[in-house]
Amino acid sequence: GNQEPVRLVITKLRTKEDLAAKIGENFETDSAEVFKFITNNDSLAPYHIDTNTIMTTFIPNSYLIWWNSSFTKILARLKKQHDYFWEGERTAKAKQKGYTPEQIYAIASIVEEETNMESDKGKIASVYMNRLKKGMKLEADPTVKYAMRNFELKRLSHAHLAFVSPYNTYQQTGLPPGPICTPSINTIDAVLNAPETDYIFFVAKPDLNGYSNFATNYKEHLKFAKEYQAALDQLNIKH
Repeated sequence: GNQEPVRLVITKLRTKEDLAAKIGENFETDSAEVFKFITNNDSLAPYHIDTNTIMTTFIPNSYLIWWNSSFTKILARLKKQHDYFWEGERTAKAKQKGYTPEQIYAIASIVEEETNMESDKGKIASVYMNRLKKGMKLEADPTVKYAMRNFELKRLSHAHLAFVSPYNTYQQTGLPPGPICTPSINTIDAVLNAPETDYIFFVAKPDLNGYSNFATNYKEHLKFAKEYQAALDQLNIKH
């Protein structure tokens, strides 16, 4: 029993609590001890990560690890895979776009929460990159949901947007301190391969099919936004 290998499958995790619970469910190590470790900068320092960047260490994938492995061994294993993932071409692409791997991961985490549509991911990434270049606030709805720890919100009010948090990109300029989820490899690569566009805005299409309308100016965006809001009103979606 003690030497049984466990297949750890990492998909989308949003919070450190989610990560600690995932490790606790699959291994001998206790989730409370894992949480204590990953929220302590002194513990994380040897791995060249901190409490903000810890979640960027985890690349969604399937890992075979011994059941009785300590969390430090589990973390070392996942960090090794992280380093291999970013080795060479991906880090070069990130640098070419003017970002570190951690920043690309953070952008990808927002894109991951914005859409499931693969064809839209690169364009959404381009919107956020364009905003960053212009010094604009990202104003990304998923960062508000993350800040509030309310992932079921469908419609944000002014009160939601005013929620005080370093993760609320309606209030803070630039990227949040860390990622808001563990994005898929496809999403990370979509960000790294994001096309050059002039898009500054996007909003879900009114048919609510999962795709977005993109705009280069506020007037055009306002038209798309009104159509989307009308669709929500018709469905009586208030929050």
